[in-house]
Amino acid sequence: MAASLRLGRQGILFGLRLSQINKCIWATHPWQEHVRHFFQSPWFLGVSAVKVQMPALSPTMEEGNIVKWLKKEGEAVAAGDALCEIETDKAVVTMESNDDGVLAKILMEEGSRNVPLGTLIALMVDEGQDWKQVEIPPPDAAAPSAAPPATLEAAAPVVPAAAPSPPPPPAATSGPLRLSPAARHILDTHGIDPKLATPTGPRGLITKEDALNLLKTSPATKATPATAAPAAPSPVPTPAAPPPPPGSRPNIPPLSVPGKPGAPGTFTEIPATNVRRVIAQRLTQSKTTIPHAYASVDCDMAAVMHLRKDLAKEQIKVSVNDFIIKAAAVTLKEMPEVNVTWSGEGPRALDSIHISIAVATDKGLITPIIKDAANKGVQEISANIKALAQKARDGKLLPEEYQGGSFSISNLGMFGISGFSAVINPPQACILAIGTSRSELRLSEDDQTLRTQQLMTVTLSSDGRLVDDELASRFLDKFRANLETPQRMALA
Repeated sequence: MAASLRLGRQGILFGLRLSQINKCIWATHPWQEHVRHFFQSPWFLGVSAVKVQMPALSPTMEEGNIVKWLKKEGEAVAAGDALCEIETDKAVVTMESNDDGVLAKILMEEGSRNVPLGTLIALMVDEGQDWKQVEIPPPDAAAPSAAPPATLEAAAPVVPAAAPSPPPPPAATSGPLRLSPAARHILDTHGIDPKLATPTGPRGLITKEDALNLLKTSPATKATPATAAPAAPSPVPTPAAPPPPPGSRPNIPPLSVPGKPGAPGTFTEIPATNVRRVIAQRLTQSKTTIPHAYASVDCDMAAVMHLRKDLAKEQIKVSVNDFIIKAAAVTLKEMPEVNVTWSGEGPRALDSIHISIAVATDKGLITPIIKDAANKGVQEISANIKALAQKARDGKLLPEEYQGGSFSISNLGMFGISGFSAVINPPQACILAIGTSRSELRLSEDDQTLRTQQLMTVTLSSDGRLVDDELASRFLDKFRANLETPQRMALA
């Protein structure tokens, strides 16, 4: 018992002496503390960054172009400050910062094109941090969409090797070839001889189904471009290509060489801007999904011309287009059943009357909006449209200035166009196409005499799902009455 107590007391004293020795060692070696601080400092770990990504500045935007950076690296940025100018599918929009800090690194320089949404374009650090020590993420993090194509390319050569041996081609057809447009396109695209198809259509017509069936039975034709890509190591003479079959169309002309004069039959690729691509998508969507109906009417512009001259004497300058916008807005207020849009589930009535005006710019067509046009005077409408048209041509329109219209107007009268039919701007129900005014002799109903009238043709393109022919006719009749008697618009 005494021996165990003696050993326990010696162990406690040894532990106390060891702790004092450790304290002396740490006190005599302060460099260890400095090493620990170095490995935990931003010089070693880097400064954590605030990511700035390509934002969605319009509902239809999928990618954007960096036009200009308004801040430089190392410059302080406050929340709400303009960082850069981005060209969207509609206009050039200023991107604002959401945080306070310092712009540390610009990853997408000015002039970068087709930058997908969510791509890392810049890095920021908090105030007080060393922006030069910002931690730059690897390229994979800045462009996450670059990985899937690589896997697809790696897997592409495996597909032809795993394909089963093709069955023997069907018997060739004899006699003159007759192909439907869809069948001709399918066979020309895949380089298949139309003579191999078995026609099932009337009078020996090769239908689309015949072309698809031939495509299924001839999988080797799809793999021929991939297998023919690598050049043969030894110069083996190749037989001349057979002439195209009599019923096939010629291939597209070859691409011309940049910097050299174009040879006959060549063409030059023109890169499409974001605006042009979206216009193409929207026009295709409109003409393929909206049943267009058209109705036209002639409006007598004598009263509007006379009123314009009287206002000009008082130094009030308004255009005919301003009266047209006001007349359309008043008519929509009197006939709210036309002020609708089409959603995925059906019609949607709108409470506000926002008129979209088609404005032509160098980059394409854009439709700035006159909001609450029914409650504005002609002079105010004139001032608004002049300011919006100038911003549209300069590419400075804000998203809220061209999104959310309920009715569109396109005027080509200044180009001498007598009349035309415009394409509906989805999801709107109507668009009004305005032609030029012309002088015509017409018989007056009052005294049966010939009088010269200033007539203007107006064509309404309407969505047949929302505005039927009877409703469109009543709308045009009321619009004509409002335009021919401008005093009526002030009372509406």
